[in-house]
Amino acid sequence: MNGRGANGFQTAPHTRAQGTVAEQAAARWLTRQGYRIREHNYRLKAGEIDLIAVEDDTLCFVEVKARSGQTYGPGSAAVTRSKRRRIARVASVYLAATGWPGPCRFDVLSVTSETGGSWRFDLVRDAFRHEP
Repeated sequence: MNGRGANGFQTAPHTRAQGTVAEQAAARWLTRQGYRIREHNYRLKAGEIDLIAVEDDTLCFVEVKARSGQTYGPGSAAVTRSKRRRIARVASVYLAATGWPGPCRFDVLSVTSETGGSWRFDLVRDAFRHEP
């Protein structure tokens, strides 16, 4: 956000609400970085992708990991192998359904709520490859 006042993360009533606040902040930040958001919370029975966006000519499947500090390490460390597999399965369905003709990748965006209501964003582009 802008560093003034609360960002809503700390006052959200539960972790799902905190995730929503962080994902909204992530989408705004990615837009400012030049990404074009196509989907928010793309869900199937197999799993969910937080954000699907386009950067230049590349389709990006973005996993957003929210943190209230660095106590448990960076959010990107929480994207386990099983989580990566679920994201890749959902991405495969999305690609088949949309017929996306260009390149794609998997990004992880750690969003950390800091004292004073500001956010810190740490983006890892091409964070992992599809694992069968």
